Amino acid sequence: MKKNHPKISLRRQCKLLSLARSNLYYQSTGESAENLRFMAIIDKQFLETPWYGSRQMARHMQRQGHKCGRHRVRRLMRIMRLVPIYQTPNTSKKHPQHKIYPYLLRRLTIDRPNQVWSADITYIPMRLGFLYLVAVMDWYSRKVLSWRLSNSMEADFCLEALKEAIAKYGAPEIMNRDQGSQFTGFEWIQALKDADVKISMDGKGRWIDNRMIERLW
Repeated sequence: MKKNHPKISLRRQCKLLSLARSNLYYQSTGESAENLRFMAIIDKQFLETPWYGSRQMARHMQRQGHKCGRHRVRRLMRIMRLVPIYQTPNTSKKHPQHKIYPYLLRRLTIDRPNQVWSADITYIPMRLGFLYLVAVMDWYSRKVLSWRLSNSMEADFCLEALKEAIAKYGAPEIMNRDQGSQFTGFEWIQALKDADVKISMDGKGRWIDNRMIERLW
């Protein structure tokens, strides 16, 4: 979008991009101080009981005297990407219009570097919020090839990490990821296609399909 475009008005630009004009003026307010306090409590408890889902975590919060219901706990745990150790569906939020590729690693013998890479995102709690960390890993060597930090879940920092890894080590034969929207979007998929990389994605709810980088976290 260009606010001072000499020929195309903002209204016309929004229409061409199928965007509501209100998007131009929206500013994220971030999480409240209370939510940040609750997130810190949830994070501390999750380190001790990583099998707690939103129901158990909400009961824990209420036992401690915090007025924090299950729906709020569930939303905050999603923001923090806290997933209990038991297998659950929807471990990553996928985009309904993005193509999902098949999982290519089943019964595949991985016996050399650059055969299979994987990528994933985790969060790092900070004093006033969270940062997000993406890493690209070689499955054979378990080596972290590149990483990036971001203060948002936009896809740009993931793409930067991918391009750095390819520039340093060459392209892999296969890249495996879950179905998160950062890794099913056009830019990520096109970068892999341009490098002639086969695309593999975990099955729905199958965190074990990307187990090597999950172990890193």
